[in-house]
Amino acid sequence: MDGELAVGVRREPGYTVVTVAGDLDIISVPGLREELFALAGSGQPLVADLDEVTLIDSAGLAVLVGAARRAAASGGSLAVACARPRTRKLLALTGGRHPRELRNSREGSPSVTRS
Repeated sequence: MDGELAVGVRREPGYTVVTVAGDLDIISVPGLREELFALAGSGQPLVADLDEVTLIDSAGLAVLVGAARRAAASGGSLAVACARPRTRKLLALTGGRHPRELRNSREGSPSVTRS
């Protein structure tokens, strides 16, 4: 994808899935931040599907943390779905600074718990 980021939004009964593909870095995060923050303010559960993310840096992590905080402040939540071992490891290494839930897939997403 050569550094480009693609973002898709799909509404499901009771939650919204935000699919992200490409490099999630300082160059590409502004559009994702705008989309995630707007959705996070709705108070509905969100699932960030990162299965197609090829790179994530500190700016990408900051967007996820900010969206999770905004969702929690609005009565919602943000869960991350990702089967990629490297991305999962990065999110796990950040400890409590990442969104509350880390899922291996989108399966079971309607039962995302509120933060």
